[in-house]
Amino acid sequence: MAVTYMTEEGLRKLKDELIELESVQRPEISRQIAEARDKGDLSENAEYDAAKEAQGMLEAKIAQLKSLIASARLIDESAIGTDEVKIMNKVTIRNLHTRKAMTYTLVSESEADLKSGKIAVNTPIAQGLMGKRVGDVAEIRVPSGTMTFEIVEISI
Repeated sequence: MAVTYMTEEGLRKLKDELIELESVQRPEISRQIAEARDKGDLSENAEYDAAKEAQGMLEAKIAQLKSLIASARLIDESAIGTDEVKIMNKVTIRNLHTRKAMTYTLVSESEADLKSGKIAVNTPIAQGLMGKRVGDVAEIRVPSGTMTFEIVEISI
């Protein structure tokens, strides 16, 4: 089982989602299945088939979340330094081609959210930044070619 590093907030969100799935959505799907079953012949009952398919997808999601939570290891945010880029650091980088600055927080895959500036540590950009220090230049191969970034700031 692969270990997944995450913050307390990320783990709490996963647990909250699991509770929602198990206590709200699972009973709702069971109710839909029972309702469809009461309508008679199951061999030609599209509602029943749809409800059973939804149940299967829900149970798969629940199993995935349980596995992720079981393999989670909390990151001690107080022990994170800013001397070099590592998971949970907020990194400001400047694209040397466009001169545009961007700030990302490197997080676990399960916590990644590009809209809020959180990128997974297993992405090409995050991998290229890991271990770099302020002032270092990182040449990162991405699907469209090579991008060059300068590390401007590392914070928590």
